[in-house]
Amino acid sequence: MMLVSVIETVVGIIWGPPLLILLFGFGLFLTIRLRFFPITSIGGLFRAHQNGKRTIGDGDISPIEALMTGLSSTVGTGNVAGVAVALSMGGPGAIFWMWMTALLGAACSYTETVLAVMFREKGENQEYQGGPMYYMEKGIGRTGKVLALLFASAGVLASLGTGAAIQAHSIADVFKASFGLPNLFIGVVLAFATGVVIIGGISRIAKAALLLTPIMAIAYIVGACTIIFLNADRLPDAFISIIQGAFGYDAAIGGFSGVMFLLALQRGAARGFFSNEAGQGTTPMIYASAKGDNPSRHGTYAATGVLFDTIVVCSMTALAILTSGIFDVGCSMLTPSADAAVSANCKTGAALTAAAFEAGLPGIGETLVSVCLLLFAWTTILGWSIYGERCSIYVFGVKSVTTFRWFWIASTLFGALGFSTFVESNVVATNAFWLLMDLLTGMMAIPNLVALLFLWPLVVRHHNPRS
Repeated sequence: MMLVSVIETVVGIIWGPPLLILLFGFGLFLTIRLRFFPITSIGGLFRAHQNGKRTIGDGDISPIEALMTGLSSTVGTGNVAGVAVALSMGGPGAIFWMWMTALLGAACSYTETVLAVMFREKGENQEYQGGPMYYMEKGIGRTGKVLALLFASAGVLASLGTGAAIQAHSIADVFKASFGLPNLFIGVVLAFATGVVIIGGISRIAKAALLLTPIMAIAYIVGACTIIFLNADRLPDAFISIIQGAFGYDAAIGGFSGVMFLLALQRGAARGFFSNEAGQGTTPMIYASAKGDNPSRHGTYAATGVLFDTIVVCSMTALAILTSGIFDVGCSMLTPSADAAVSANCKTGAALTAAAFEAGLPGIGETLVSVCLLLFAWTTILGWSIYGERCSIYVFGVKSVTTFRWFWIASTLFGALGFSTFVESNVVATNAFWLLMDLLTGMMAIPNLVALLFLWPLVVRHHNPRS
């Protein structure tokens, strides 16, 4: 447990006041400078569908394929398992701070995507390369080169853990609990299916995302909305618990709790950041490959994806859990270093979400979550492979692509086989593993946010809300 405590301490430092102030403060600053445009850009989703197929310009995939690939990467286990982890580690108040990461993070996503399109280039493999590494190096100079190497190095590690292993773990965990399928079988199937798609590169991944993303999102939202509707009488209490918890009100003591406030803020921000990836620098790598020469339009699509991911999908998960009647308030605020005996009867992650859906939709709820989680996590595995591959190309060169793809397939298998065996039925270990992912995403966020501090004037100067 000493290693767990160390990870918990380091994550507490990374996701402490400096990064939270930078993330929220800079997001608020950009939102104001862009005249609240990202928050009002939900119409971009419909414009993307209308304009995506007829957009003319350089690129490897269409804008609608970029949007769906970006959504497939963000709408993943963070929306199903991650929200449940936020509830179990930060209480209902964590959901409020997840919302804030989306409302303020949309401006960061817009900014980094515009920069990615502005500074993209065609690589040795004749595919367009772009993202934080390129706007750091080209836009800032020598200091930017250092930031780019830090970001890309962290990106390779984070992608293997966040994009492959933890997604495969979540799939294996819920399918073994729901259907009794062995981890080895799940891992082999996932690794094979992943290998077939990623070998085709970004074009094949984008086509798979375009097909699967709308189906999985609609099915999941309909299921969650049904549960919320059937338990509408509990909805007011759910919102009250979210607002009270967000600002540290503890009903047990009848007043403010600084510990509750800090945990809700940290866990909510970290989980929201993990889910929508705003400011992390990942999604811009997809849009850098999209056809079209209008950076503002691509930025609009990216900001829309952030809002849809967190304000819509994450909210559906949270409200379904809170209105289902199965969430035990005594299981809130559980840290990985807590006594295992205290949390032995508590659920977290995908298991908590599945239990809530089964309680709300007996007989089909657990199956629905399992199938949706499979699609969510698998499309995330596919989307994140692009991020890791782009980072690997920047650090090691284009010849590293084949080796990286084999590492990716192996990480998928290892995640399903090793992590599921280690953490099943152990809420403490599961939360610790998610904390490790927070550490990796934080290591990507810091250099990217620093770069945005240097380059935001370029985006404001080229901002065109009518695009």
